[in-house]
Amino acid sequence: MTDISVDTGKMGLFERYLTLWIALAIVLGIALGATAPALVELVASAEVANINLVVAVLIWAMVYPMMVGVDLKAIGGVARQPKGLLITLAVNWLIKPFTMALFAVLFFDYVFAPWLSPQDAAQYTAGLILLGAAPCTAMVFVWSQLTKGDATYTLVQVSVNDVIMVVAFAPIVALLLGVTDIAVPWQTLVMATILYVVLPLIAGVLTRRSLKTSAAISTFSARVKPWSIIGLITTVVILFGLQGSVILSNPLVIGLIAVPILLQSYAIFALAYGAAWIMNVPHRIAAPCAMIGTSNFFELAVAVAISLFGLHSGAALATVVGVLVEVPVMLSLVAFANRTRTRFA
Repeated sequence: MTDISVDTGKMGLFERYLTLWIALAIVLGIALGATAPALVELVASAEVANINLVVAVLIWAMVYPMMVGVDLKAIGGVARQPKGLLITLAVNWLIKPFTMALFAVLFFDYVFAPWLSPQDAAQYTAGLILLGAAPCTAMVFVWSQLTKGDATYTLVQVSVNDVIMVVAFAPIVALLLGVTDIAVPWQTLVMATILYVVLPLIAGVLTRRSLKTSAAISTFSARVKPWSIIGLITTVVILFGLQGSVILSNPLVIGLIAVPILLQSYAIFALAYGAAWIMNVPHRIAAPCAMIGTSNFFELAVAVAISLFGLHSGAALATVVGVLVEVPVMLSLVAFANRTRTRFA
């Protein structure tokens, strides 16, 4: 299997201080949302099928460096190491949606009931269910890269999840929301898969073919790798800029919604990562395996929340809070995974 780590030396400037850059990006994003709303609205208006094209380009820039490390000839090797894929599928589709719904009901209907109306609680629960039923696609390539994950295996995991999502997302959401007609924006799902997985993969394969030698591929990968981090930071600025007014106007509600998301994220990671350790899954597979379940396909969750409940609904707000919480949570888990690398086979 191909390891995404192309340079085993010291981490670069961006990676070493990534938490600081993300924190600055969050502050800058909120500031832009408050002081330059026209600019933020201009970025927000660049959408096709509920996908923001500016964010799509940035995510493409994040994913492409990792795709250069994908060796299609090694995909057959996944069949010889099925444990990581089995853990991912079990956690994502048999556990995660239901634990998210459980946490949402527990906190919004009981723990936080004195501070929320029943209507708001139901909306926030719906938003978290949408998040829980949509495992990550594009961003997991970034987390995999930061944990020196196996690029080829990660691609297979994401691809299989995307196929399952097409047929399983609506039924699971319908079951958990107690409704029968879920208007899933399939155009959004298909376009997101093309933009965030297919096109970067094609570009990565063509790049490998043009470079030919392993040494040339490693040199090129090291040169473009910083752009992945730059893309991540810029994406964070835009996402927080788009939701800056919401964050500033509803700080208490944001905190309440964040609690079950935080518990869910760390619990799912612990479950998947622990299962991988018990089953002797190599770290280069175990780390991305746990990251896929922990992270969310927020573009789909936000789009469905807006289409079902409206742009200014509590459900839409809950999915956006998921976006805000995800980056710092995932960075903390990346750091944990890197510190515990030697504990794996």
